[in-house]
Amino acid sequence: MAETPTGTVRALIDQAALRWPRAVYACDVDGRQRITFAELRAQCLQVAALLRSAGSAPGDTVSLVMPNGLQTLRLLLGALHGGWCVNPVNLLSQPEQMRYVLDHADAKVVCASPEWAERVQAVLNGLSRPVKLIVTEPDAPALPAAPSQGGTLADLVDAADVTDAAPAPGDLALLMYTSGTTGVPKGVMLTQANLTANAQAISAEHALVPGDRVLAVLPLYHINAFAVTMLAPLAHGGSLAMPPKFSAGAFWQQAVDTGCTWINVVPTMISYLLEGEAPPRERTQGIRFCRSASSALPPEHLRAFEQRFGIGVIETMGLTETVAPAFSNPLDAAQRKLGSVGRASGGQARVVDAALQPVPDGTTGEIVIRGPHVMRGYYKNPHATAEAFTPDGWLRTGDLGHRDADGFFFVTGRIKELIIKGGENIAPREIDEALLQHPAVLEAAAVGIPDRHYGQEILACIVPREGMDCTEADLRAFCLEKLGRYKTPGVFRFVTELPRGPSGKVQRVEAPALRTTLRLVEPAP
Repeated sequence: MAETPTGTVRALIDQAALRWPRAVYACDVDGRQRITFAELRAQCLQVAALLRSAGSAPGDTVSLVMPNGLQTLRLLLGALHGGWCVNPVNLLSQPEQMRYVLDHADAKVVCASPEWAERVQAVLNGLSRPVKLIVTEPDAPALPAAPSQGGTLADLVDAADVTDAAPAPGDLALLMYTSGTTGVPKGVMLTQANLTANAQAISAEHALVPGDRVLAVLPLYHINAFAVTMLAPLAHGGSLAMPPKFSAGAFWQQAVDTGCTWINVVPTMISYLLEGEAPPRERTQGIRFCRSASSALPPEHLRAFEQRFGIGVIETMGLTETVAPAFSNPLDAAQRKLGSVGRASGGQARVVDAALQPVPDGTTGEIVIRGPHVMRGYYKNPHATAEAFTPDGWLRTGDLGHRDADGFFFVTGRIKELIIKGGENIAPREIDEALLQHPAVLEAAAVGIPDRHYGQEILACIVPREGMDCTEADLRAFCLEKLGRYKTPGVFRFVTELPRGPSGKVQRVEAPALRTTLRLVEPAP
């Protein structure tokens, strides 16, 4: 038996199975299924046997087109444990994007849920290489039978010396495609060491222990869910409870009934939860904190959540290119800073100017990151990889912001989203946060639009709160008071929804489309 190298997902799983064999690692929210750490390791060996029987080998890529479920979890972790590279495909992708990903990823095997099987097979039929399709329910209690081979998966495990194929820390482990709004998606290459480093960093950052359980409402094709809810519990012996999908109406009951001690959400979910009823405080006392990630959480929503539900919010931020979190506010509520994404977590970060030179604290520039969690590069895209890094090896995030004297980072926008009005730089988030203070505004997104006098004018897209009257004149007067004349939007649009990418982030670079493609809502009289 070959020794498992440290710094791999296999090592995390094997060590957890050794230390906490009978402890539950994952369960559904209905109490029907659960997986212990010992069972997880055994099932990982069966997944490896299944993939081998489908004609693939460690080092190959396996794509998954599946919603959340314990079977989805088994397949992802089993492939990682065996040394395969996993490619979770975003189910919110447009058909052409999904076709591109399945072709570009060079997968030898695709696992799909039944409702996706026909569409996936149609894509695979058009590829120039043979690809094996395995169909299974996302919540199936057991793995499917091995294709085109006799015997059970257990027989195949016994017949194969799978321990000799232990992955190395530098092996490619995850190929996750970014949801860019222009051009084709880029495949972010993350290694076994990248994944393991961040699982350990997340556990340490939040002081998580074996008794902790997280409600896994984010989809596993989302880097946040993949790293924070799936991998981190392996590092600290914790567990996750997995519903099929996020439901604002069922959220609190699921969290309480499954004994969750923390929750991991994105700002859009917080917005939906604020619209619902608050459970009695005594029911949620066991939930120690709420972790918010993936995009900026408006301070008004953070304050409202803490006041309404009595649960402290830890705001964090990261990228697919950093295996999700790269910044985090402290666990200690007294040390957190409202409006900040926190301090560097799991690595280093700094702010640089246009010449990529570090700037003093308090100065706005581009945030750059380096550390063991930073990607290897973009798959089959050396040009984009070169552009993503500074000459001395720092990852360029494209985020504008500054660091304060205490080491806390504040993000004010994206370089590509910066509004330049009459030569003055205006961060869209400043406009958003002012508008969100209006009681009739549920969501807001400011973007720059062409203007013949100023170069750019500010367009504010508003999702009004249901049942509340609000006019353009009301918002203009409100902004004049909060922002002053220069930063007050010149144009307001009432819409039913904001354009979002698969990760939930508002797609501001689609600004031209905001005027024409969104369903407009007539302002209240």
